Amino acid sequence: MVKKLQVRSLLSDAKKGNNQAFIELLQEEKVKLYKMAYIYMKNENDALDVVQETIARAYANIHTVKEEQYFATWLMRILINTALEMLRKNQKIVPLLEQQLEQEQISTNDEKLDLLQAIEQLEEKYKTVILLRYYRDLQIKEIADLLGCPEGTVKTNVHRGIQQLKKYLNKEGELYGEQY
Repeated sequence: MVKKLQVRSLLSDAKKGNNQAFIELLQEEKVKLYKMAYIYMKNENDALDVVQETIARAYANIHTVKEEQYFATWLMRILINTALEMLRKNQKIVPLLEQQLEQEQISTNDEKLDLLQAIEQLEEKYKTVILLRYYRDLQIKEIADLLGCPEGTVKTNVHRGIQQLKKYLNKEGELYGEQY
């Protein structure tokens, strides 16, 4: 695990153009980046494209990182913005028949939706805060800093996201897992 002093040194070196230092900074974050990208993109190839684009953007803008403790947050923000941008571009493309069939199966299927499928149904603003809060285990303040919005907005979006998840996971008035 990269120590704080190492991060400071690596970040300083990366800002000066040291490619090896940049690579070492990414080593600590690469798995987290891929997992978050996969949750957004829902397939390996698109997730890898998002990670690759994120790394390229981070490399080009490494000089903008102000404090070393925010490097991971800064990198995750680039990834989220890149993923959302790619999703918006993909929405302009006519979806593949397979994706349409998957969506129809989800909406008509009487079986339980698992949590990840329910999260996928959320609006982007709710989906993002839920993933950051419960998947990445970030505090409200960290999420607010990452997204550049007030803490109250984050709290509201987390609450509303949870309420929507409850609705998605509710079937005939009973929450899944509850006894009759």
